[in-house]
Amino acid sequence: MAGSGREQREIDPRQREVSRRRFLRNAGALAVGVPVLGAVLEACGGGTSSGQGGSTVASGSFGANGKDPYPSHPNYHFALVNHVTTNSFFTPTRYGAQDACNLLGCSYSWTGSQNSIVSEMVNAMNSAIASKVDGIGVPVIDPKAFTAPTEKALSQGIPVVAYNAPPPTGSDTPTMAYIGQEIFQAGVEAGKRILQVVKPGDLVAGIIATPGTGNIQPRIDGAWSVLKPAGVHVVEVGTGATQGPEIPHVEAWYQGHQDVKFLYAVDSGDGIAVATTIAKYNLAAKGIKGSGWDVGTPTLQQVAKGTLDFTIDQQAYLQGFLPILYLFLYQISGGLLRPSDTDTGLLFVTKDNVGPYVSKQDRYEGSSSTEKILTAPSSIKV
Repeated sequence: MAGSGREQREIDPRQREVSRRRFLRNAGALAVGVPVLGAVLEACGGGTSSGQGGSTVASGSFGANGKDPYPSHPNYHFALVNHVTTNSFFTPTRYGAQDACNLLGCSYSWTGSQNSIVSEMVNAMNSAIASKVDGIGVPVIDPKAFTAPTEKALSQGIPVVAYNAPPPTGSDTPTMAYIGQEIFQAGVEAGKRILQVVKPGDLVAGIIATPGTGNIQPRIDGAWSVLKPAGVHVVEVGTGATQGPEIPHVEAWYQGHQDVKFLYAVDSGDGIAVATTIAKYNLAAKGIKGSGWDVGTPTLQQVAKGTLDFTIDQQAYLQGFLPILYLFLYQISGGLLRPSDTDTGLLFVTKDNVGPYVSKQDRYEGSSSTEKILTAPSSIKV
């Protein structure tokens, strides 16, 4: 951003096939007149990348001693299967996966379903197994459908981790680890916040894209576990997995239920839909409150204005970066470094702390594709 004073580093896509070590040797031969070495480091992975297995590459960014952090290794190729491949929530997730690949010298594919169709995700998983990828990440949004393909992958030595959605309670899907938010508990904490601004007898609407799916239904269930015992009336409103129609769905539901006191969104698209509806109909002035989920720009703008009580940051970037990192480390260590369960967090974003979200544009929250280094805060609150 202009005037921010932040350093930026662009990676030239024309250099994707250049060996890091060869470049460094050539740069040394050219003496010291190269101003920015990092700008031409090899970048190696993206959503349509298809290179996998077989070749050996020099991996990683250069350390202070001029050497790669890892020895030469196969060009590992991983598959991230997803349930809503075009949803804006996963923009930073994909940046995280790309950045991990750039760092480590590997590649990945982004595949699955646009509309949370489980059979399409399973087909994508089976295709990845058939192509002998070196690891798979998948949101386990169904308790049974992913069990057989996960078992198949593991039996063939392909590690599988869950990201964004863990195997639901009672599921036998044997993923090696889960990287993402503790979903039910996040709903519980959201319910506690909502209970501070509603009273017994009030109506709270849980706005959800796909009722019943494992990645978002627990957020409803967690909140209801707090609100129902307190005498609050609750209703679940399904809007569909396609992001565009979610706004008119929420607007239409509100028009027929103007006695609602709180609109509680549990996914990124519906967070934007709730924010848009509250702003359009000036609901804050009518005493109708709402909350978002995730950090879409319209959601953050309404939090900044005070028309949304809060939204929740679950660090989507890490949900792409860490699966690639863990799968890579599993491969390079010969299976000794097994993927670990990682909670990517629950941070309530309110009017008090929304400032950095709306003032910065970056890959980490998905508001910009530009690679840059941001200035860290001068003090930290925990």
